[in-house]
Amino acid sequence: MRDFVPGRAVPTVIIERNLDDDGPDTAAPRRTRPWLRHTMVTAIVVLFAVELVLGWPSLVSAMSQLRAPHAGWLAAALAAELIAMGAYARMQQSLLLSAGLRVPVHRNLALAYAAHSLNETLPGGPAFSAKFNYQQLRRFGATPAVASWCIALSGILSTTALAVVTAAGAVASDGDPQWFSIAGLVAVIALIVIGIRQVTRRPEIVDAPAGAVLARVNRLRGRPAGQGLDHVRAFVGQLGSARLTAGRGAMAAVFAVLNWGLDAACLWMCLHAVTDQPVSATQVLLAFCAGMAAGTVTLVPGGLGIIDNALILGLVAGGTSMATAIAAVVLYRIISFGFIIGAGWITWLVMRRRQRDS
Repeated sequence: MRDFVPGRAVPTVIIERNLDDDGPDTAAPRRTRPWLRHTMVTAIVVLFAVELVLGWPSLVSAMSQLRAPHAGWLAAALAAELIAMGAYARMQQSLLLSAGLRVPVHRNLALAYAAHSLNETLPGGPAFSAKFNYQQLRRFGATPAVASWCIALSGILSTTALAVVTAAGAVASDGDPQWFSIAGLVAVIALIVIGIRQVTRRPEIVDAPAGAVLARVNRLRGRPAGQGLDHVRAFVGQLGSARLTAGRGAMAAVFAVLNWGLDAACLWMCLHAVTDQPVSATQVLLAFCAGMAAGTVTLVPGGLGIIDNALILGLVAGGTSMATAIAAVVLYRIISFGFIIGAGWITWLVMRRRQRDS
């Protein structure tokens, strides 16, 4: 879903050192030493145990507010979250198609689950998630340039989609959306796409600025001024395969909006699952956007405590009782965080095992 909260932050763009390689890695796979693999697994288990111990008091308090939810609404909430993950996978698939890569949706979906879990549960998760995304895209057949482009653009699309959903909530509640921010994000996407098109059509235009930057860097490193320029030219040449048409760009944008919209719908359905009182979709949407915005400024894995409190306060401000808000948010986080993260880690383990066996 998401390399931003939950798991959708704009990821770091990774450029591979060997830029002359136009395809997936052909070298023999490196075998991880058994002791190192066991150390990594132990570290992850210890990390989860520490997070559980630290969050246990809050979890027990929250769970005490949760009563038996309505089965129908619970199933609908789970379905909405699963479809939201599918929408994110479809967004990435659309971007890969623009580069001529036809990757089955189930592989994109597996990558979305695994990368989301890395992003949400590990300290410095976005960096781990971005690296994992990059490695898998290279396995899909993407060149270093296309993989970096796809990761960057998917993050920007996801951020813009959240801004669009927030604006929709503000308009529905007769508020004043941040049109300038949305316009700025749209302009950034347009400039990136236009810039890539210009560079791929006239790759020589990067020689002067890239040469000037490399000359200064190489001067500090005591190396020849033009060292590395060939790698930059090769990287730019690889971008020639990335041709994001208006149709595929619009499709990717729609899937990005659906990803956030269905996530918000999951929260709305969780409210219906725990109460028979009328629930304002507009107020739920505003609370959801406030919670996701709060999650962007936290270093706590998964935004635990930060997102939850923001969601609860947002729902209470919209007229929901405190007990109902707590129960709904607990149920929502069990689905969107607990279930999805668990499925993501299982997917990650399966992917790692298949890669070792291949």
